[in-house]
Amino acid sequence: MNCISIAADKLATGAIAETHAQTETSGIALAPQPSHLPTRTAPTNVVIEAILSRSAAKYYDPAATLSDDQIRDLVRIGTSAPTSFHLQNWRFIAVRTPEAKARLRPIAWNQPAITDAAVTFIIIGRLADASTVPERLAPVVEAGIMPAHLVPEWEAPARGLYDDQPQRQRDEAVRSATFGAAAIIYTARSLGLGSTPMIGFDAEAVHREFGLADDEIPVMLLTVGPERDGNWPQKPRMPVADVLDFA
Repeated sequence: MNCISIAADKLATGAIAETHAQTETSGIALAPQPSHLPTRTAPTNVVIEAILSRSAAKYYDPAATLSDDQIRDLVRIGTSAPTSFHLQNWRFIAVRTPEAKARLRPIAWNQPAITDAAVTFIIIGRLADASTVPERLAPVVEAGIMPAHLVPEWEAPARGLYDDQPQRQRDEAVRSATFGAAAIIYTARSLGLGSTPMIGFDAEAVHREFGLADDEIPVMLLTVGPERDGNWPQKPRMPVADVLDFA
């Protein structure tokens, strides 16, 4: 699969209608654009190309591995994603040994990718806790980014938003974990690795088997690793005109 050509096809879209990326081996020609639609050159760079060429990998090279340092890098970059009030309310378990994979696979719908991929991350969201705001902001103050007197001005609204609001705390846990997972997905793609987010697992069993805390939610599993042949290119998406309104 030529990532650049797929991305270029996808990026060659009109302002209203977009064509779908095709591979040379698909045998399907790009749909012609209606003559009345305006055309333009869409922006592109290596980041956009990585995003637009990403697809969910089903087949991984079972002999491939990632080093612990490579796994740390994925998480380090992934945690640059945004979180509300800089809570960073996430945690990641890298399931990469055969023993750990064997524990996870039966409670993850017995999906082969769990054992074939180099690593499966358990993406964990922590219930939003406003009392952690001063601790999370301390390095920001030390780095000279934020004045210390602003910390209470962040903590007070965070308490108003989350204290005694269990559903909102949970929503923020899922939101933060998803942002982190997305950043890892695109980082992996930029490094030539496949990835697949999964919701097919027994959340209670994962919570129990991997010792999650009471305030932690296993939001998704995310397999990452070198791919083998057989994976599809990115599937066509709905036209922008169907999902975008201007106000």
